[in-house]
Amino acid sequence: MLKIDHFDYSIPAELYAFNKRRGSGPSMTYRKFKTAAIAIRYLIEEFPGSNLAGTILEVNEERYRQKEIRKLYDDSAYPLRRKTGEDSDAEKNEL
Repeated sequence: MLKIDHFDYSIPAELYAFNKRRGSGPSMTYRKFKTAAIAIRYLIEEFPGSNLAGTILEVNEERYRQKEIRKLYDDSAYPLRRKTGEDSDAEKNEL
């Protein structure tokens, strides 16, 4: 069970996303992020396609999947401003 009370949003995170491409086999995306908070925001707000199935977020050698990532984003302890339709592209430069 995910313990969000002890989650540190300020430490580095890594993203592993596995996608099946039609006709060309599976592909993998890998990215490193300065903080887990930025990685979570990217996954929820910017990740290509809104489906996080097959996505793993690794933070401090712990792995988080779709439902856990969503809970971390929705938690009141999440430190970043959540995206609204009026947000500028300036925040994207934090990645």
